Amino acid sequence: MAKLATASQLLCPLLTLLLLLCPCNAFYLPGTYMHTYAQREEIYAKVNSLTSIETELPFSYYSLPYCQPKGGIKKSAENLGELLMGDQIDNSPYRFRVNVNESLYLCTTNALNEHDVTLLKQRTRDLYQVNMILDNLPVLRYTNQNGAIIQWTGFPVGYTPDGSSDDYIVNHLKFKVLVHEYEGGNVKIIGTGEEGMGVITENDKNTMNGYEIVGFEVIPCSVKRDPDAMSKLNMYDPVDKVNCPLEIERSQPIREQERITFTYEVEFVKSDIKWPSRWDHYLKMEGAKVHWFSIMNSLMVILFLAGIVFVIFLRTVRRDLTRYEELDRESQAQMTEELSGWKLVVGDVFREPTYSKLMCVMVGDGVQILGMAIITIVFAALGFMSPASRGMLLTGMIILYLFLGIIAGYVSVRLWRTMKGTSEGWRSVSWSTACFFPGVSFLVLTILNFMLWANNSTGALPISLFFAIFALWFCISVPLTLIGGFIGTRAEPIEYPVRTNQIPREIPARKYPSWLLVAGAGTLPFGTLFIELFFILSSIWLGRFYYVFGFLLVVLLLLVVVCAEVSVVLTYMHLCVEDWRWWWKAFFASGSVAVYVFLYSINYLVFDLKSLSGPVSAMLYVGYAFIVSLAIMLATGTIGFLTSFSFVHYLFSSVKID
Repeated sequence: MAKLATASQLLCPLLTLLLLLCPCNAFYLPGTYMHTYAQREEIYAKVNSLTSIETELPFSYYSLPYCQPKGGIKKSAENLGELLMGDQIDNSPYRFRVNVNESLYLCTTNALNEHDVTLLKQRTRDLYQVNMILDNLPVLRYTNQNGAIIQWTGFPVGYTPDGSSDDYIVNHLKFKVLVHEYEGGNVKIIGTGEEGMGVITENDKNTMNGYEIVGFEVIPCSVKRDPDAMSKLNMYDPVDKVNCPLEIERSQPIREQERITFTYEVEFVKSDIKWPSRWDHYLKMEGAKVHWFSIMNSLMVILFLAGIVFVIFLRTVRRDLTRYEELDRESQAQMTEELSGWKLVVGDVFREPTYSKLMCVMVGDGVQILGMAIITIVFAALGFMSPASRGMLLTGMIILYLFLGIIAGYVSVRLWRTMKGTSEGWRSVSWSTACFFPGVSFLVLTILNFMLWANNSTGALPISLFFAIFALWFCISVPLTLIGGFIGTRAEPIEYPVRTNQIPREIPARKYPSWLLVAGAGTLPFGTLFIELFFILSSIWLGRFYYVFGFLLVVLLLLVVVCAEVSVVLTYMHLCVEDWRWWWKAFFASGSVAVYVFLYSINYLVFDLKSLSGPVSAMLYVGYAFIVSLAIMLATGTIGFLTSFSFVHYLFSSVKID
């Protein structure tokens, strides 16, 4: 108590000093910090990879004959997650001057050759979208479908009118930039802009007025202009405004020897939307709005069913324990004669399972993946990994996975010591743990990458990035896994409460295969996932934003509970029929949910991604679905196994057995 009082006396002044020194600047956690722009300040939009829900193969913006900026193409700094997702963010010639409405000329291309026409027509018919970014905001487009206003990010490369065999390119863009007037007053403005660089600290800027960009919208259209007259203009010369959309006769077709003129208009509109709320339009897009009531209803039903199973199971185990304890007190001899069910396998229940090394490796990898998932979703729910921070979610997951290798090594080696009773072979177990899941993922991704390389897609990882990822894994994850394994050799092995017989007990014949019950057990955990799974797949493959990480965290916690309950119930059922081979069955009782996730992914591919074209796109989808399903199997299987192991250990520790 004296030490605690002394510590409090030291901490209180320190905390008070920190609070006094801490400046009172508020900031918006997701995405970049706020940046204010002065009147007529120049801002340049950026362009990301061309994307399509038809092919899922991203391509570089400048793979098409678009206008290039005066200073040449410059790539923006990208994080690991953006590179892995196929993002390629470049500068563009689209210039905006704050609060200046203007209509400008960009450039006129050379006459289109056969290759240009073929490429433009292919990108148009594959529904490729141009993704433009201004102050970290993706451009929004509104369309009217069956009387409903639909929001999309990006705009199409071109379009093919109904009943026409000709394709038309989008070469005129009408931008609307929403700005919110910011009055500095006595509040210091902290700004990093798009690149996260620089801090406004000059005293004379404390009272300046500025403008924040809170919206970025576009109306794309096709306009046929006289290329000879337009080519005499310089970039950013004024041109006449256009009322979109135009008649087909006045649109720009994609044909050989055509020279295409690119122009754009920009209109600045003052808005009451404040900077922290500027992402609300994107997160409320049609099709990505989460059905809150459906999710809550599903969660309550699953929780109710799991509660019933848990209560019934507790009563059953308690009754068995009471009955066996009474038999012990009545007569030792009589007890031996009347023993039945799980107590008969007392000499075999902790017998080493087949492929014990593989089990240790899979449990270790499962702990690593589960830890990564929980920490990532918690941080995402707190706002650290919002859609405003492109690639941050994937980057965070990879970093967490690398550093959680120490836990994977510890768990796998300690489980190995428990099964074998010795530390011999722990290095092999540690190496296998470090290589199992990354090795399978690397093999699948390499095959998919060759497919992307063959199609010249920006989704293909450059060889330098391959070596960088390999170096991160070899220099961080592998050493930490080996260190964790070494710590596991120094930890005390888990002592079994009973001895194992030398001769295995014969398992009675059953009317139906036990694996059938194990395979069916995954349906209950899958019930907690399938609603969220639809929205997650839509966000990945249909370009929608997924933002309900709070609900995802609830679903994950509920999934952990259901997996634990299902695995324990099936383990108890197998022990009651004198089947002591519960190890792998406990793992796959909950891990079998991955089979249903994979089948649901295939169902989503067939019925919801009908527009996905080509074998390469389908192979990409199946490959990524396989990796995710494998990760889910390892994580959920580990939950089931560790819970069942704890239950079996507790169950046989609770009964006196001679």
